[in-house]
Amino acid sequence: MLAPSSPRKFAIFSVIAATALIALAVTFFMTYKAKTPMPEVSFTNIKGEKISTQSLRGKVVMVNFWATSCTTCVGEMPKMIETYNKYNKQGLEFVAVAMSYDPPNYVLNYTETRKLPFHVALDVQGKLAKSFGDVKLTPTTYVIDRQGNILKRYVGEPSFTELHHLLEQALVS
Repeated sequence: MLAPSSPRKFAIFSVIAATALIALAVTFFMTYKAKTPMPEVSFTNIKGEKISTQSLRGKVVMVNFWATSCTTCVGEMPKMIETYNKYNKQGLEFVAVAMSYDPPNYVLNYTETRKLPFHVALDVQGKLAKSFGDVKLTPTTYVIDRQGNILKRYVGEPSFTELHHLLEQALVS
């Protein structure tokens, strides 16, 4: 049997202690996430109405950067409409932001012919995309909680099952 003060027993104890500390640190890091606030911006929808970040507080918000020339964006739009229609009465707000390179007349035509039920904003100068971390890829969708913190960013079409689960959690909080 090893004596309590043996170097081998000390080494084993040290490895176990170090492993436990690493596990605690990882657990702490994974559970403690600094919340990233939504940037303070003002959207102008295609009707000319201004939507401020402040006016969205208290609602769960989706901000979707898209373009009429983006096949994935156009492909996911019917599911975005369904998502909005499903959760709007529970407090979901949705702003679809057309990228700066998207011609405004294309955006207006798409919005009217598809009868988009949510706010559609133009980002003519690209300031909104820059404010949200310099968005370049479309679609990029942000989910924001009632306090104005970004819960998740999706690049590409989201898993709508996962997105709906996240929205349901955020809407009851």
